[in-house]
Amino acid sequence: MELLFGDLHNHCGITYGYGALHHALDNAAAHLDFAAITGHAMWPDMPPRNDETAFVIDFHEAGFAKLREHWDEVRAQVAARNGQGLITLQSYEMHSSRYGDHHLLSPDDHVQLIYRDSPAELVRDCGAEAIAIPHHVGYVPGYRGISWADFDESISPFVEVHSKHGNAMRADGPFAYYHDMGPRDPRNTVQEGLRQGKRFSFAGSTDHHAGFPGAYGDGLTAVWADGRTRGDLWRALRLGRLYALTGDKMICHLTVNDVPMGAQATGTRRTIACRIQGEARIARVMLYKNGELIDVQAPLPAQRPLQRAKLRLEMGWGNDEAPFRWEGSLHVKDGQLLNVHPYYRGRSVLSPTQHNISSADDVNKLDNRLTYNGQQAQFITETLRNVSTLHPLTNQYVFDVAGDENTQVTLTINGVTKQARLRDIVRCGWGDQVKPWHSQAWLMHTAVTALEFTFEHTWQDDKPQRDAD
Repeated sequence: MELLFGDLHNHCGITYGYGALHHALDNAAAHLDFAAITGHAMWPDMPPRNDETAFVIDFHEAGFAKLREHWDEVRAQVAARNGQGLITLQSYEMHSSRYGDHHLLSPDDHVQLIYRDSPAELVRDCGAEAIAIPHHVGYVPGYRGISWADFDESISPFVEVHSKHGNAMRADGPFAYYHDMGPRDPRNTVQEGLRQGKRFSFAGSTDHHAGFPGAYGDGLTAVWADGRTRGDLWRALRLGRLYALTGDKMICHLTVNDVPMGAQATGTRRTIACRIQGEARIARVMLYKNGELIDVQAPLPAQRPLQRAKLRLEMGWGNDEAPFRWEGSLHVKDGQLLNVHPYYRGRSVLSPTQHNISSADDVNKLDNRLTYNGQQAQFITETLRNVSTLHPLTNQYVFDVAGDENTQVTLTINGVTKQARLRDIVRCGWGDQVKPWHSQAWLMHTAVTALEFTFEHTWQDDKPQRDAD
C-alpha cells in the first residue's frame, strides 16, 4: 500500500480568493501527493439581499459568475497537471444553510458545473462519478454547519473534520472555531454524528483562500492507496481508507480484527491494533468508541542505544513583507538519510474581507524545492514574516536519520555551516539569526529518537454497545 498526503479542499483566484491557479498547482506539487483546487459555485438558499447583506451577497455572486465563465479553462488546467508530479481531482463547492457546505470531488475531467438545491442532486446530475464532502461541519445548524439528519454516507464516504476554520471532532477539543461565521456548536461535532450512528471516515483540508494547498498546520488528508495514480486515489477515497491530520505527516496503521480503515468488521470481540510513526514525540494516544473516550496511552520512552532520530529544521521569522530566500543542505556521514518531509506555508487567507476581495495572482508565487538521496538533502525555500505570535508562517523540513551517537550531521544554510554529532542534536538543538535585530532566523530543533516518535499498541474490546459500534 502507498501512503499519500494531500489537500482536497482549498481555493484560489478562480472564484473569490487570491492567487493564480497554476501557482496553486505548483505549490501543491512542491509538498503534496494529491490536491483538488475548489471553485465556489453556488448558494441555493442564500439570504435575501439588503443593505446589511449586500457585500456578502455581491462578492459570492461575483465569484460564482467567475467560475461559470472560466469553468472549461479551470477544468482543463487541472486535468493537464494530473500525473505531472501531482494527482489532481476536479472540484467545486456548494454553500448551503440547510445541508451545510459541501465540496464536490470527481476523477472525471468532463464533470459538469451544474446548479442544484442539494448535495445529493449535484452528485446525481453532474454527469460524472462524484462524491460530496461536508466541510467546516461544526458551525450552527442552519447556518452552514452540517445537518446530521440529512447526512448521506452513500454520497459522503468521509467528512472534513479539520481546516483553517478549526477542528470539529468534539465540543471541548482543541482548535476552537473563531472565524466570523461563528462558534463550534456541540450539536454539529463529529462526536455527535458518531453518537447518532453515522458512518464516515475523517479528512483534513486547509480551506485556504490564497492558492496554497496543504499549508502546514491548516489540515491534511492521508490516504492508504494501492498505487499512485488518480484511479488508485479515487478507489481509496470511496472506500474511506483515509485519516485527518492537523499538521505533521504522521503514519498511522489501524485495524479492527485485521480489517483496515474504511471497512466494516464483524464480531463481538474486537482486536484493535494501532501503529503510529510521528515527526515529534508522541505525548498520548486516545481511543474513542461511539464518540466516547475509553482509553488513553501515554508512552514513556525507554533508554536504548541511539539508532534513529528525526531532525526538524525551521526557517522564517523576521519583519519584512517580502519573501526571504533560504538555500541550504544537510549531509549525513556514517549514517543514512532515510527520508525528508517538507512543510511549507504561504501567505495565509481564510476568506475575503470587505476591504480586499481582489485576485492577486502572485500572492503566493513562492520558490520551494527539495531533493535528497541517502546521504544528503538540498533545499530552497521562501518564508514570510509571522502574522502574529500565535500564527506562524515558518517553513520546516524533517530529516529522518538512521545512525548512532557518532553519526555526523553537517548543516549549511545561507552560507553558514554547522557540524554536530547525532547524540548532541538529540541532547539539545540550536538556532541563529541572520541579522542583529528583527531578523529572519532558523532553528534546528532538539531531535527526537525513534522510541519517542513511534507507538504500537493492541486493545481488546468485548463489550458491544449497539448493532454497529
